[in-house]
Amino acid sequence: MNTLYLILIAVAIAFVTLAAILRRYRRCPSDKILVIYGKTGKNAHGSISSARCIHGGAAFIWPVFQDYAFLDLKPISIECNLTNALSKQNIRVDVPCRFTVGISTDPENMTNAAERLLGLSVDSIQSIATDILFGQLRLVIATMDIEEINADRDKFLANVSTNVEAELRKIGLKLINVNVTDIRDESGYIEALGKEAAAKAINDAKKSVAEQNRYGETGKALADKDTRINVAAADADAVKGENSAKIEIANSDALRRQKTAEADRLAVAAEKVQAAKALEEAYQSERDAELARAAREEATQKANIVVAAEIDKQKKIIEAEAEAEQIRRKAKGEADAIFAKMDAQAKGMLEILTKQADGFKNLVGAAEGDAQKAVLMMIADKLPELVKTQVEAVKGINIDKVTVWDGGNGADGKTATSNFISGLMKSVPPLDDLFKMAGMELPSYLKGQKPEEQAAGEEK
Repeated sequence: MNTLYLILIAVAIAFVTLAAILRRYRRCPSDKILVIYGKTGKNAHGSISSARCIHGGAAFIWPVFQDYAFLDLKPISIECNLTNALSKQNIRVDVPCRFTVGISTDPENMTNAAERLLGLSVDSIQSIATDILFGQLRLVIATMDIEEINADRDKFLANVSTNVEAELRKIGLKLINVNVTDIRDESGYIEALGKEAAAKAINDAKKSVAEQNRYGETGKALADKDTRINVAAADADAVKGENSAKIEIANSDALRRQKTAEADRLAVAAEKVQAAKALEEAYQSERDAELARAAREEATQKANIVVAAEIDKQKKIIEAEAEAEQIRRKAKGEADAIFAKMDAQAKGMLEILTKQADGFKNLVGAAEGDAQKAVLMMIADKLPELVKTQVEAVKGINIDKVTVWDGGNGADGKTATSNFISGLMKSVPPLDDLFKMAGMELPSYLKGQKPEEQAAGEEK
């Protein structure tokens, strides 16, 4: 148990020690300088160092023996509106400037900053730098003429940078930038210099303009003279050249027309010869083409017509033979069917006629062998149907309207209306005519004859 307690205590002590060590290990940001002061050892010269400065990286801070702080590297802008500064010519000038300074990262300058600026605020650092800048700026102006300050700004800024940066380095600062906006003086010397320069520039410009105008007028006159001379000479040469050109043109036109006529003659002849040859060749080509086309057409026709006709012929022969065989089979079937049908009908008619003959035989037997009576019996049996047929013939006539003009003077005491009706009834065949058309004779008592007329008819 005691061993466990000892282990726990050892672990706790180790954890606390590690935490303390980690808390004392400090990292330096890129915009700051880590200043370690206390017991820091000796510097490069062998003397005891007052501080150790680190820009970037990290370091372990020993407890009790050392401590640390940070210096900010952010730029500081300082406005120095210098007034009444005495120049080399004893002329007082105003030089408004703006300086940008910051803590230097050079090892020696970092030590100077740690010794003189550590713990100061930004305003305090700005105030110290401002005093240094004003003093050095007055010193630079006192060593230069106003013309140099105003005209040669690069030299002025170089002198300011050299003097100011040397003094700032003593407290650990460096000059980043210098801007001089404008330079003025109380006496108006700089303004007078500007007016003088402006007036001189204006006069020089006017002089140059006048000289250029003089040169321009003179040159213009000389140019006009040369132009007129050159124009006249050019006109003369142009006229001469035109005449020569016209002669050359006329000669050239005559020669051209001669050559053209000869060329036209040769061209027409050559064209006719070539046209004749072309026609001959064309006709020959057409004849060859037609012969080839005819041969091709003949082969095509043979291939398309003769072969196709032969194939169609064989096809039709086969189809005809098949159709003939089908017709023969169909005709044989129909003939067999007709024969069977006619045989059945003949047998049926034979049966019907046999039955009718038997019926007639029985009918004649019932009439005691008198054929006339047997016929009368058959007519009496069919008489209702005959009468119905005659009635139906008249019944089918549709008379919509009948107009009769009758004076009552008809022959035999008959009126026109009765003659019309009797004539209409005569259009229906009488029973006697029907029997005659059937090859029979209607009995006399059905004709309405008297006995003596009937006897006379029988004698005839």
